Amino acid sequence: MNRFTFLSAAVLALAAAGAAQAADPKATIADLEARLTRIGAAKIDGTDTVAGKTVPALFFGDRKINNNYDVVDAVRKAHGATATVFVKDGDEFVRVSTNVLTPEGKRGVGTQLARNAAYEAVSKGSEFCGPIDVLGTAFDACYRPIKDGGGRIVGVSYIGHKK
Repeated sequence: MNRFTFLSAAVLALAAAGAAQAADPKATIADLEARLTRIGAAKIDGTDTVAGKTVPALFFGDRKINNNYDVVDAVRKAHGATATVFVKDGDEFVRVSTNVLTPEGKRGVGTQLARNAAYEAVSKGSEFCGPIDVLGTAFDACYRPIKDGGGRIVGVSYIGHKK
């Protein structure tokens, strides 16, 4: 093996290791949560309109997350991942901030978390990480419940790496 071949192999190995790390759903969800936590504590304060629906207004600190896409877009930029923040509305979780696009190319806000394994886990206060279908596309995903200062589930954070 000549020096060029060795260096090329080393570069490819490092690139593969970096890609594997970049596609780690648990690391990506931890980053999303850290970004939200830096803003402030989660809380519900009144209602807001998202995609024509009235839903609870989810805040982190003083920043309303409904219809605000800076955090989810930063996760896409940093990790190449889809990211969503859902608010709890009765028994449903509604997308209020997302970089997940509908087939028409619009942000999928106003849509609900499907009644699947992720829904079951977060409804009980647990994390779900694994393969999942999001609006018709397969992802390696993580979902975590978002709790307010009193420990009540007020939403869900999600990230996904396309399979």
